[in-house]
Amino acid sequence: MNLDVFSTLFSVIAPVFLIAAIGYGWGKSGKTFDTPMVTMLVINIGVPCLVIDVLLNAELSAEALTEMALAAFLALSATVVVSAIVLKATGLSFQAYLPALTFGNTGNMGLPLCLFAFGDEGLALAIGYFVVFIVLQFTLGIGVASGRFSPKELARSPVIIAVIIALGLMAGDVTLPKWADNTIGLLGGMTIPLMLLTLGVSLGRLHVQTLGRSAALGCLRLGLGFAAGWGVAELMDLEGIARGVVIVESAMPVAVFNYLFAVRYNAAPAEVAGMVVISTALSFATLPFLLLAVM
Repeated sequence: MNLDVFSTLFSVIAPVFLIAAIGYGWGKSGKTFDTPMVTMLVINIGVPCLVIDVLLNAELSAEALTEMALAAFLALSATVVVSAIVLKATGLSFQAYLPALTFGNTGNMGLPLCLFAFGDEGLALAIGYFVVFIVLQFTLGIGVASGRFSPKELARSPVIIAVIIALGLMAGDVTLPKWADNTIGLLGGMTIPLMLLTLGVSLGRLHVQTLGRSAALGCLRLGLGFAAGWGVAELMDLEGIARGVVIVESAMPVAVFNYLFAVRYNAAPAEVAGMVVISTALSFATLPFLLLAVM
């Protein structure tokens, strides 16, 4: 690896790793960090504002966003099918493990990685991917973990409402007043740092109790996600930034939200915690190779 390539990879990975490390240290120190409150703040205010701000300023076409949403849906569908086959063959619980194998950390890790690797256009495309995942995670994911499904949650999702608003403004070629644009930009700007800090704090507080199974399933999540992203990129003949975003977002480790759902619905939370910690640690170790494959 020559010096220029190393410098490029380091500039992408270092901010993500360092901010998450600050959160990790904070979590290990025992200092107060209200993870549920910060998570709700990010999901209900930060992410919706980031969606509107980025989509309005990225100058992406509706076709590009639609293509990214389709890629996310296909990658997720492939992951669900293969994960279900593996869980059926091994006799493991769908309720406990299917959400963790399906939903990667497309927000806390995926968005900043795509921003630093591919710039503002990469972030905009990653948001198109992320929106599909977050909506399905908070509907299908919760439905599997809890054993019940509520379509009403979809209509009430702040992220969905933000996407509808952004697409409406884009279609009407509407320019927001400067005060509104600045306010939305400031609120959206808090999202990525808070996501990374929360990821670090969560990793610092989680404990691996079942190493073997958690490690195997965590590795499966990373390998399956990468294969799904690569396969969808080939199937859709994606190139350039779009291809890179799909593969990076698909290859993310187990999302922390899966652990929160597992705790809430008593769906093997200790093993899901292990999957989060181990897959995230492996992901940081393999990030240089992942980025080399797509940049």
